[in-house]
Amino acid sequence: MVIGAVAVLPCDLVVVSINMDLKNDKRIVLTLDAGGTNFVFSALQGGEEIVEPVTSPAFTEDLTKSLQAIINGFKQVRKRLSRTPNAISFAFPGPADYPAGIINNVGNLPAYSGGVALGPMLEDEFGLPVFINNDGDLFAYGEAMAGLLPEINGELSSRDIPKRYKNLLGVTIGTGFGGGIIVKNSLLRGDNSASGEIWVTRNFDYPRMIAEEGVSIRAVQRAYKEFDPNTTDLLSPKDIYDIAKGEKQGNTKAAINAFEKMGKVLAESIANAITLIDGAIVIGGGISAASDLFLPVVIKHLNGKIIGDDGKKYQRLVSTVYSLENTESANDFYSFTKEELTVPFSERCISYASEKRIPIGITRLGTSKAIALGAYFFALENIQAS
Repeated sequence: MVIGAVAVLPCDLVVVSINMDLKNDKRIVLTLDAGGTNFVFSALQGGEEIVEPVTSPAFTEDLTKSLQAIINGFKQVRKRLSRTPNAISFAFPGPADYPAGIINNVGNLPAYSGGVALGPMLEDEFGLPVFINNDGDLFAYGEAMAGLLPEINGELSSRDIPKRYKNLLGVTIGTGFGGGIIVKNSLLRGDNSASGEIWVTRNFDYPRMIAEEGVSIRAVQRAYKEFDPNTTDLLSPKDIYDIAKGEKQGNTKAAINAFEKMGKVLAESIANAITLIDGAIVIGGGISAASDLFLPVVIKHLNGKIIGDDGKKYQRLVSTVYSLENTESANDFYSFTKEELTVPFSERCISYASEKRIPIGITRLGTSKAIALGAYFFALENIQAS
C-alpha cells in the first residue's frame, strides 16, 4: 500500500526476491546520492546507470533552495530518459522517519532540522512512489542482493554444500560509522526507523564515548597523532595508510598502530551486533580500503575470549569468524565438514556441521554502488509488493 509519499509494507521487514531477473527488468528508478556538499542525481535500469549523472549544490543551510535543487535534479534526469520512470529511491541522512519520508537532519544538512516531509513533496511533484532510507541500510541491502551474500551462497552451492546464509550485518567506515541489518534476506528497518545505528554503540577504548569516535576518519587521524605526538600535520587516512605500508615518509609504527586501534573498537561493536544477528559481515566505506591493516585485528578480537565473574573463559562469539579476504581462511570457511550421528533408538543416520561459522569480507560492489543498488532493489521490491 502507499501512504502519502512512501510505499509502506504492513511490517518492518521488506521481502526480497533474490532471483529477480535484473538484466531484463525494464523498470527505471530515479536515484539521489545526498552528500553534505553536493547532490548527485541519476537513474538505474536493469541494475545499471543509464544516464549521465546530474550534480547540484546541496544548499545545506537553505531549505527552500535545497528542496528546489532536489526537484530540479530529478527533473533534469527525467528529461534524459526515453520512458517514464517507475519510482524514486535514495538514501538521505537521518534522523528520519523513513517509511513516512520525513527528514529531521541536524548534522551535515541542518536545513532539514525540525522535520521536512521530503518524500510526500516528491510524490506530489512527480506522481511516483518515493522510497527513502538510511545509507547504511541500503549498503547492506545492496551487498545482500548483489554483492557479498550472493558470492558466499554461490560458492557454497558450487561446492555442493547445502548451507545458505540469509542474514547480514553491513557496516561502513568513513566520515562516520554506519550500519544496516538484513534478516532472512530482508531489510530490517525497525519500529522507529533506527535499526543498524551501530555508531552509538559503546567505544571499547573509551567507554564514555560513542564508537564512531574510534571508528571513522577522524579516529584514525587522532590515533596517529596520539602515537606520534611530534607530528604537526593532520594527515588523511590515505596518507597514514601509505606511511604504514612504507610508501610515504612518516612514523610507520604510529600509522600501523592507528589502524589497529580503530580495528579493536570496530571489532567490539561488530561483536555486540553480530551476537544478536548471527550472520555474515560486510565492511564498506572509504577506510575499508585499508582492511589489510585493521581486519586481522578485528578477526583476532572476534575469535578471542571473554570471562565470567569466576574467571572462566568463553569465546567472544559463539561462532568462529573467517576472513574472506585471506585465501587460507576463506578455504577453511568453505570447507564445511559433516559429522554423522545415529538417531537414538534407530538405525537411521543424519549428518550435520558441528562448527558455527561467520564469514567477514570487504564490499564486493564498492560502497556507492552498493547503496545505489540497495535503493534500486528496495524500490522494485516495494513496487512489486504494493
